[in-house]
Amino acid sequence: MDQAKKDVYWMRKAILLAENAKEKGEIPVGAVLVHDDKLIAEGCNHPISDHDPCAHAEILALRSGGQFLKNYRLLDTTLYVTLEPCIMCAGAMIHARINRLVYGAYDQKTGAAGSVIDVFNYPEMNHRILVVGGILADECSAMLSCFFKQRRAEKKLAKKAPRC
Repeated sequence: MDQAKKDVYWMRKAILLAENAKEKGEIPVGAVLVHDDKLIAEGCNHPISDHDPCAHAEILALRSGGQFLKNYRLLDTTLYVTLEPCIMCAGAMIHARINRLVYGAYDQKTGAAGSVIDVFNYPEMNHRILVVGGILADECSAMLSCFFKQRRAEKKLAKKAPRC
């Protein structure tokens, strides 16, 4: 299987995890960590339910991957995530020494892989990660847009509800 097909295959796995996050009331972001074409770790957003600002899908997948490999260096791995990583997650990926990052939707508000800032190509960084963005971007973006549209509608309804 060529790399483009592999990227789509693994992104579909990440999308399933994002759907799990959505069902739990979390922002729908999912991530899978792959080593030698095998899934070694996964994560979906949990910051709301865990009351943890660091419980992003990427961080949870990296933590689990470290446990699986028995190493904090996640060499020769690829992280697939449905949304362009934020600065926190980008920094964690650099420290973990992943090889590749493949993401779906671009994030025009907090994206750290080129949309707002490009942490991965900052000249002084001591590790370079190959970044591929836009894999199944429309599907990933639609899931996020739908989630936030629903969230806004719920808030609007809550404001109109009578208070006793």
